[in-house]
Amino acid sequence: MPFHFELIKECKDTKARVGKFYTPHGIIETPVFMPVGTQATVKTLSPEELKTLGAQIILSNTYHLYLRPGHELIKDAGGLHKFMNWDRPILTDSGGFQVFSLGDLRTIKEDGVEFRSHIDGSKHFFSPEKVMEIENALGADIIMAFDECAPYPCSYEYALSALKRTTRWAERCKIAHKRDDQALFGIIQGSTFQELREQSVKEIISLDLPGYAIGGLSVGEPKEIMYEVLDYTTPLLPREKPRYLMGVGSPDNVVDGIFRGVDMFDCVLPTRIARNGTVMTKRGKLVIRNANFARDFQPLDPECSCYTCQNYSRAYIRHLIKANEILGIRLTTIHNLHFLINLVKEIREAILKDRFLEFREEFYAHYGEV
Repeated sequence: MPFHFELIKECKDTKARVGKFYTPHGIIETPVFMPVGTQATVKTLSPEELKTLGAQIILSNTYHLYLRPGHELIKDAGGLHKFMNWDRPILTDSGGFQVFSLGDLRTIKEDGVEFRSHIDGSKHFFSPEKVMEIENALGADIIMAFDECAPYPCSYEYALSALKRTTRWAERCKIAHKRDDQALFGIIQGSTFQELREQSVKEIISLDLPGYAIGGLSVGEPKEIMYEVLDYTTPLLPREKPRYLMGVGSPDNVVDGIFRGVDMFDCVLPTRIARNGTVMTKRGKLVIRNANFARDFQPLDPECSCYTCQNYSRAYIRHLIKANEILGIRLTTIHNLHFLINLVKEIREAILKDRFLEFREEFYAHYGEV
């Protein structure tokens, strides 16, 4: 099998850990933040720039690529890696979150979900078998099982129903999955109910998959509740397999997710807020389009070593953003991704040096000052 997770070190004071996940397109050093390339591109950046930033793996979206340009076209191009010229690992989500986010545009059935395209209104149907067909055609290294993501808040009864369906669909995904060079990850559901999270873990890990994701978080719940769910869920997951917290990417959530034993993160947050003229720093977020930066000739973050901070000022970047120049959002995107990727790299090094608790204390000593 081309997949293997090697646990390198566990923090003696917390649940944080360092590992390596071996895939056909390279080794992923964990913990890791995965930039999101929804439509086979991380918005405004080239694959070469992502490598310069230190991106080890990127995430693409099954729902969007199915609708446009189509999984068969990507298969004919030689798979997603060749299609987008990315020779490092890729993860594709199942499209479940996007489909369930369509609201009135979708109907959930036991066989799957019928939905209308957000692009042209055309009708489509996703079953676990169809999702595996699409993800097998795309050819990513890590593929996600089709699940039902319960909204927050929801009733115990709804969360239980979604959990049971997620288990049944994961079983069908495992049967339908046809490629040994792709690792199928299962997804833990159960909303904010401890009993249901525990039940979901038992059912999903019984499938003996190469890795497991915690889904249904970062969907509107307060972060204290997310941390509580992680506190009682993560320790139940197999120690010898990677743990992926889906859709989480704010700096504090990443620090505290690693604190609670999470290995993998993804989120559109750093690239989305970059396009709105907001940047991440160790002291918090800066809304660089604000008027108070008009004559500020400092870098975005004086402590940052990224290309943007080494070459451009807040005043210049604000000018570009206000003038709707593409370079402006390229520069803020470069900075935000560098910030998160480098933050996780620093955490990995801190765990290896037995100083993660100190690192976390130093991080929170200044985070949120701006």
